Amino acid sequence: MPWKTPGGGDGQGPWGGGGPSGPTPPNIEEMLRRGQDRFKKFLPSGCGSVRGLVLIVLVVAALWAGSGFYRVQPGEQGVELLFGKFIKLTSPGLNYWLPPPFGEVLKPNVERTNTITIGFREAGEGTRGAGNREVPQESLMLTGDQNIIDINFVVQWRIKNAADYLFNIRDPDATMKIAAESAMREIIGQTTLDDATTGKRQQVQQRSKKLLQQILDVYGAGVSIVEVQLQKADPPAQVIDAFHDVQRARQDQERSVNEALTYKNDIVPKAKGKAQTMIQAAIAYKVRVTKEAEGEAKRFLSVYETYKGAKEVTIRRLFLERMQEVFKKSEKVIIDKGQGGTGVVPYLALPELRKRQGGASQ
Repeated sequence: MPWKTPGGGDGQGPWGGGGPSGPTPPNIEEMLRRGQDRFKKFLPSGCGSVRGLVLIVLVVAALWAGSGFYRVQPGEQGVELLFGKFIKLTSPGLNYWLPPPFGEVLKPNVERTNTITIGFREAGEGTRGAGNREVPQESLMLTGDQNIIDINFVVQWRIKNAADYLFNIRDPDATMKIAAESAMREIIGQTTLDDATTGKRQQVQQRSKKLLQQILDVYGAGVSIVEVQLQKADPPAQVIDAFHDVQRARQDQERSVNEALTYKNDIVPKAKGKAQTMIQAAIAYKVRVTKEAEGEAKRFLSVYETYKGAKEVTIRRLFLERMQEVFKKSEKVIIDKGQGGTGVVPYLALPELRKRQGGASQ
């Protein structure tokens, strides 16, 4: 069927010389030729197509090899992997390792202190002032004296060995949480309610930290426990009022005991001091009387020895000494007549007699 133009003439076909003037289809061969020409423009002059391709491959290989340089920041530890297998650890600084897809480098932070909460969850962003959310499934534990205690605690830890931390356990955070709860339950199971809530909280923290570190070392977790801190250690909310009443009663009991001990410590030393004083006085009296008796005995023996040698003289001396002792306290004066007694003027002490009579009448 001949092609008819809108003007009435017959054409030879839709794209023939006599056909209508329309868009011609693209020439594929021409496009490929132009693309090759453009590609050759980017190649260095004088290089054939094979040499140019080799040069491009070398440049790409050099860029790929250069991408193997990496930097480990302070506080991080580099972990080099070859086809997913651990090879070695690297220290902070500039290092080199095969780039992907052959090699890979992980750089976990080994100086950052990580925190895990047990028994509660901290309020997140956007819940300011809402407080923490309690998790009774984790916080309620059984004590050694068959009581229930509500405990909230925090575990702080750091990465000790990056390779062990990344590859020895599947989920380090979940494993850490389970191990921490297990360690605390074991320690609380060996501790009474009173010790866990009052005087031995520090011991509970230290023992829990030690046991948790032992468990993680057995797992090869590659972490170091920094601290275990008890945030709350109270009886359950249902019985906490009764528990506080018991604690107040015990405090009153302790206060009374302390007051009694204070009184005892005040009275007993005084009584012991008085008793010691009396004992020392008795001992001194005993020594004094004994010494006096011994002295009297020695004096008597001395006089007796003298008496045996000169009886008359000794008897007279003893008589005079005794009379001297007797008359020494007497107010009477005796004058011997043979010694000029007649020359003494008689004197009557009338004022002295009046004083005596006045004293007697009163």
